[in-house]
Amino acid sequence: MRTERGFSRLVGFSDGVVAIAITLLVLPLVESATESSGDTIAYLTENGFQLFVFALSFAVIGRFWFVHHQLYENLAAYSTPLIWANMFWLLTIVFLPFPTELLITGDSDDRLRHGLYVGTMLLTACAALLQQWIAIRSPELQAVEARGTLRLTRYVLTAVVLAIALVISVALPGIGLLSLLLLAVMGPIGGLIERQQRAA
Repeated sequence: MRTERGFSRLVGFSDGVVAIAITLLVLPLVESATESSGDTIAYLTENGFQLFVFALSFAVIGRFWFVHHQLYENLAAYSTPLIWANMFWLLTIVFLPFPTELLITGDSDDRLRHGLYVGTMLLTACAALLQQWIAIRSPELQAVEARGTLRLTRYVLTAVVLAIALVISVALPGIGLLSLLLLAVMGPIGGLIERQQRAA
C-alpha cells in the first residue's frame, strides 16, 4: 500500500542524500586549507582550479537536484520502478565527489579522469530521464493538475548534450571541462521546443 507518508519519506530521503553529497565536495578544500601556510592570496592562487571544479560540481549537483525537485513536485505517489530509478539517480549523485577529487588531484590532461567526471553526470541525466519516463507512463503517480503536462524534451536534451560533452572531453582533454558549457545553451533550446510542443 502506497501512502502519502511513504512518498514524503522518499522525497526527504533523496533530499538528505543530495545534501550529504554536496557537502562532501567541500571536504578536500577544508583539508587543503588546514595544510596551507596561512597566506590567503597564495592559497587561492595555488588552488584556483580546485576551487573552480568545486564550484562547478556544486552547481551541477544543485541543478540536478532542482530538476529532481520539479519532477517530484508534479507527483503525488510512487511505484517500485520509480524508487529503483531514484536510487540509481542517488547513486550517481553520491559518486560525483569521487571523480571531482580525482580531477582536482590528477593530471589535467588525463582522458579517463575527464571521462569519469562527465560520464557520471551523463548517468545522472539518464537516471533523471528514466524517472521522468516512468512518471509519464504512470499517470496514477502524477498530481491531478500535472497530468498531461509532463514532457521528456529537456531530459533527453540534457542527456544528449552531456553525451557530446563526454566525447569532447575524452577526445580533446585540453578542452576538458569547457565542453560542459554546452549545457548553457540547453535551457533556452529546451524551452523553445517545449513551447512549440504545447502550441501544436
